[in-house]
Amino acid sequence: MRKSAIVVGAGIVGLATARALAVRGYLVTVLERTEKAVGASIRNFGMIWPIGQPDGELYERALLSKGIWKEICDEACIWYDEVGSLHVAYSGLEQKVLEEFHHGATGRNTILLNAADTTKRSGAVATKNLKCGLFSADEMIVDPRKAIAAIPQYFKEKYGVQFMWNTGVTKIDHPHVWCGTNNFEVDEIYICNGADFETLFPEQFAALPITKCKLQMMRMGSPPARIGPALCGGLSLIHYKSFAATASLPKLKNHFENTLPDYIKWGIHVMAAQNETGELTIGDSHEYGNTHDPFDIVLINEMILDYLKSFACFKNEIIIETWNGSYAKMEDGRTEIVVHPQQGVTIINGLGGAGMTLSFGLCEQVICGTFKED
Repeated sequence: MRKSAIVVGAGIVGLATARALAVRGYLVTVLERTEKAVGASIRNFGMIWPIGQPDGELYERALLSKGIWKEICDEACIWYDEVGSLHVAYSGLEQKVLEEFHHGATGRNTILLNAADTTKRSGAVATKNLKCGLFSADEMIVDPRKAIAAIPQYFKEKYGVQFMWNTGVTKIDHPHVWCGTNNFEVDEIYICNGADFETLFPEQFAALPITKCKLQMMRMGSPPARIGPALCGGLSLIHYKSFAATASLPKLKNHFENTLPDYIKWGIHVMAAQNETGELTIGDSHEYGNTHDPFDIVLINEMILDYLKSFACFKNEIIIETWNGSYAKMEDGRTEIVVHPQQGVTIINGLGGAGMTLSFGLCEQVICGTFKED
């Protein structure tokens, strides 16, 4: 007899869990409290971003995720672009970090470019004071709004996964799941509720070093041409853990703390990714805490756009949308949490800003039993 499972949450982690169960023959039902996914899984760049993960387990997990993303997108006719990424340097310190990363990287598809070759990779790169660029071929872009909306129907058609929208889970006591007065009974239960972690097993989460991160993002109208790879400025070098292995990063971080203290205060680093129609997603900032102001801070958006102009130029810079999102983030350096509050119940959460990059790989490892739990 086939095993049955309920997945709570239809964001990227819930979808990844549903897939990993379904390919192994489970009867899967996904319960989502809203009528469609509206959280952090659609409020992001759409970047599948191995370049941001350190060598070893996390980098390999990111590549595994990318492979699963490609398989899904190819079969479901979801747009994606293996455009890669381009980090650009405008100071000697930024250049040293890129050089050290490139020479120290193990098995990565990176190319260190001089200024002229950097601008050949992307006509949107600002040329003034440009030192060099680092191109990586590993990264790909999806449109998160369209991809996350399309995947449930694909899973339903291919695997028979059932999605129950507008269905909030109010209580879990394995093997039972309650949605108000409705009761489900299944073999296994997976809770993938992201930033909504207070609602189920709150005592479990209260004991964890977990918080929320608010980020602000914007979208620009379509430029007349494709920009090539996703673009990243120097501030991104101190944001992603992969660059921490370079000897010059502490000096660069100290430089930014002295020269751009407000950017450090608001956790701002600036990137640009282009969707299928040519629109550019721009961001972002990072504010930590369990309760956030629901409104955008205008100053943060202005700072993001000011910094963007230091390394990228677009002919159409009209902002057509602004928004903020919130995701769950571990405060102790862990890149995820996988815990079992009851026999038969698993919580998968705390991926921070790497959900699009790591979820498919992580959940594949959890379900197949290769994930190493603490």
